[in-house]
Amino acid sequence: THPVVVHSGSAGQRESAAYAPEHVVARYNEPLPAVPDALSFPFTRQTLSQARHVATAEGARLGLAGIRLEDLALVTAELTTNSVVHGGGSGELRVWERDGYVLCEVRDRGRLDDPLAGRRPAVRDRRGGRGLLLVNLVADLVRVHSGEDGTTIRCWFAP
Repeated sequence: THPVVVHSGSAGQRESAAYAPEHVVARYNEPLPAVPDALSFPFTRQTLSQARHVATAEGARLGLAGIRLEDLALVTAELTTNSVVHGGGSGELRVWERDGYVLCEVRDRGRLDDPLAGRRPAVRDRRGGRGLLLVNLVADLVRVHSGEDGTTIRCWFAP
């Protein structure tokens, strides 16, 4: 999993023949389990605001309040907007409760090529590129699956 191997007790190092970052990425880019009982809301550019309201109403019903409900609203706005701008113009929002957490999921037809998007700081001089980082900072857990059929981002929120 490392590009360079350093030998113990020596200053020597060599490239690792076993280094295969694409295998590591593929190992963790597994489809997320289906959730049959989630509230579902298909959205487009015209219904972005409504998607946010649907998510927060369901989040409140499921026990989120205060800043956590605001966090859900922020994440929903970011993910649904990303779907409209980068994921084919539409998507599906799902919200449900599992094991004491409120989960929010956004699916679209786009492809996320960078497996570390949102997990490392954005380039300073580049405009944009901070939304997924914000999502990762605000949610308790973020899982991503991206493949030929699109991208799914699932976020957990503790009450």
